[in-house]
Amino acid sequence: MKKVILLLIAILFSVLPSAFALDKINITLPSKSFQFIVFPLAQERGYAREEGLEFNTVVMSSTAGLQAVVAGEMDFTGSGSSALVAVAQSGAPLKTVFAVNDQVLQWLMARPPYASLKDLKGKKISVTGIAAAATYMLKKVAAKQGLDPNKDFTFLAMPPGQRLPAVLSGTVDAGLLSSEERFPALDHGMKDILYLGKEVKNSWGTIATNDTFIKTKPKQMMGFMRATIKALRLIKHNREVAIASMMKFSELDRDLATRTYEGMIASFTSNGIVDEETQKNDLDIVRDTLNQKRDVPISAAYDFSFARKADAELTQAGWKP
Repeated sequence: MKKVILLLIAILFSVLPSAFALDKINITLPSKSFQFIVFPLAQERGYAREEGLEFNTVVMSSTAGLQAVVAGEMDFTGSGSSALVAVAQSGAPLKTVFAVNDQVLQWLMARPPYASLKDLKGKKISVTGIAAAATYMLKKVAAKQGLDPNKDFTFLAMPPGQRLPAVLSGTVDAGLLSSEERFPALDHGMKDILYLGKEVKNSWGTIATNDTFIKTKPKQMMGFMRATIKALRLIKHNREVAIASMMKFSELDRDLATRTYEGMIASFTSNGIVDEETQKNDLDIVRDTLNQKRDVPISAAYDFSFARKADAELTQAGWKP
């Protein structure tokens, strides 16, 4: 009898690993920006495991990340804006399915004595890319103020980590900077010229996946959404947990993490969804950036149905962080 019991125990433990195996969800991010802490938090707090998932995040360039998602080598990308461009440009099989922020987290920061956009006429401005969506948004704002953005400014494309040093060193007169760069710029005497999040109605921190994943893995899609929305709710309701995660993931010191959180938490969506007006504005920017005449239907570029369903389920269940 003892041998039989031991045999049954051995069989049980041999089965357990496969019975409790987690589906790995591979997520590529263009940077360790603070809005992406939803993913490490979902993993660390056990939200992903509750859905039978394991989140694996990898930082790589937007282009490489998109290519990996289209090829099925990665499941999600944090380069949702680039995904919209790929859809509009070539009909790429991608959908933006989640939005962390409903404001564009980009600031135009300038060296003294410049205090307005008009003061920068004839000056150099560092940007992520000449044809980048944020650059185009800045040009639209400049045009509204009576400036000719194609003649009145010189835009210089610089990769992440180089725009702020270029402003501080005087290589350029102003820069379109991220939330992580803004406070160090202020500490060095730079001035806020404008905040794109208040000038345009567009989304930020958007997540995309490929059409095949949506169609063939609806269970994993729902699990991904529930886990991520739980982390999003946690960030909005637990300041200390969010700041600690930012310090670890984004490698910020406590003062910078705290200032960033307090300054930006209002831009976080409640459920990973932005309204149709915002979606249309996103696509209008992409269309104009690409100089296309045809409109891309919202249904060809977005699918918030899983986020909407997951949010409704969690609300109905009374889930709170």
